[in-house]
Amino acid sequence: MKYILLDLQAKDEGIAIIKINRPEVLNALNIETMSELSTAIDIVNADNNIKVVIITGTGQKSFCAGADIRYVVNIDPIEAEKYATFIHGLLNKIENLEKPVIAAVNGYALGGGCELALACDIRIASSNAKIGQTEVTVGIPPGWGGTQRLLRIVGPSKTKELIYTGKMITAEEAERIGFVNRVVRLSAEEYGRLLGEQTSINTVTTTRPPSTGSQEEQQQQDEKQRANQLAKILNKKLINECISMAKEIAKNSFTAVKTSKMLINRGMDVDINTGLQLEVYGWALCFAHEDRQKMMSSFLNKAKEK
Repeated sequence: MKYILLDLQAKDEGIAIIKINRPEVLNALNIETMSELSTAIDIVNADNNIKVVIITGTGQKSFCAGADIRYVVNIDPIEAEKYATFIHGLLNKIENLEKPVIAAVNGYALGGGCELALACDIRIASSNAKIGQTEVTVGIPPGWGGTQRLLRIVGPSKTKELIYTGKMITAEEAERIGFVNRVVRLSAEEYGRLLGEQTSINTVTTTRPPSTGSQEEQQQQDEKQRANQLAKILNKKLINECISMAKEIAKNSFTAVKTSKMLINRGMDVDINTGLQLEVYGWALCFAHEDRQKMMSSFLNKAKEK
């Protein structure tokens, strides 16, 4: 695939990582990228060794900046409807995938990128993430599920504020309103270590002959280099945090996890009594699976040993 990278290095631990690979346009989504993403979802869905999926963007600047405006700027209403319908099918596929999906939000998650994150089960963001349903700033409302999924996650009042204003919010605010589950930050020690490394590099640089550029240009270059290093370290920490959560999920009964996901998703759209009845059926059906018997027996044996 050209625009999607499927990382199966952690497959032995039940984890697959899907990366949107268009960093030159902040991982914006065109038709080909969305088609490849759909193929990647089909691949991980068919592999019984994969228990949890992580979706992220390549580079340090962006998870996904949304639709590729160069494509949508010239389409007519009929083509726009077909395009949105295709995207809804893809995001519904992600939302209804039996396997839990974690969005590793590294940098910008705007418009369609925000809606992609909303279709995932869990969202973990780096501290430099910027999140928003920004469509109204280019003359359209959210069209890939933003008005519906955001509503169910953060409530009507905050949804209206974010969509009506089209503003971007920080990772910290996204965590506060419940959009993301947690925010990954660099510790003071990690900052200090990087600053120490940068100081060593600058000390070596000063021993070289002066460049033709001004001191101010050199300072700007140093700042840019430090920012890039910080972003790389932060992104690595974000992925490690997502993998850690994925491992925690993957060690549990896959049948129980996928049934729980189905019950939660269905429960959002029905009344409480219907949801509770669905839960009874889902709970009872898990008693037909072998892993339930093994895990319960193992638990009892451990209890006896204590």
